Amino acid sequence: MIEFIDVEKKYPNGVQALHSINLKIDQGEYVAVIGLSGAGKSTLIRCINRMHDITGGKLIVNGTEVATLKGKEIRSFRRGIGMIFQSFNLVTRTTVIKNVLVVNVPEMPLWRKIFGIFSRQDKLAALSALDQVGILDKAFSRVDQLSGGQQQRVALARTIAQNPAIILADEPVASLDPVTAKQVMDDFKKINQEMNISVIMNIHHVELALEYADRIIGIYDGEIIFDGKSSEVTDPVLDKIYGKNRTELTEEVTEYVR
Repeated sequence: MIEFIDVEKKYPNGVQALHSINLKIDQGEYVAVIGLSGAGKSTLIRCINRMHDITGGKLIVNGTEVATLKGKEIRSFRRGIGMIFQSFNLVTRTTVIKNVLVVNVPEMPLWRKIFGIFSRQDKLAALSALDQVGILDKAFSRVDQLSGGQQQRVALARTIAQNPAIILADEPVASLDPVTAKQVMDDFKKINQEMNISVIMNIHHVELALEYADRIIGIYDGEIIFDGKSSEVTDPVLDKIYGKNRTELTEEVTEYVR
């Protein structure tokens, strides 16, 4: 379980990104965080795995108070939390399977790190992860030969191979075309349902958030102003989340909600 208790985040430049956040997310939930650019969506997600340190309150993940972790404890803690980025974060000049296998490097003996020797078990886990996202046939292709959607699936397979309890996704489909975006969102949903992995996703595409997530969290100016089921998101709710900037939503999104 993830629990925010009066969590605050203030950046060194004085910007208050989060204001007194109180939130509980149970294991196996699929949560989409929506709001304007700069509302605090990415900050909220990145506090969970301590990419950002909170400046007030408590953040507890699976019984661990995140702010108390130090050194190797942080690395071990992050092992249980996968992270998916908009930019994929892959080594494009090497093969797909090597990009997936890299999650094992921190735990490997030094001599294996030096020579890049992975165990049979690691390789089988990597191939299984690629199979789960439908790109097993690309295992030995170079990443730079893949489409954007395929590259994001490699990033997702790498995260699955990590065997996490939680996957954080920061705008994972923002750079993809609509058809490919839905395919990647299908993969997230499948993993969430079949593996009981919690998915917490910061997403700009409201229509996709409503279609795939079970729970929607709306943030405005660093505060949670909506937290409920996707079916409870109405035009007035979106007006509240997006304010005068509701025009950021496309006509397609507005029609979807109605």
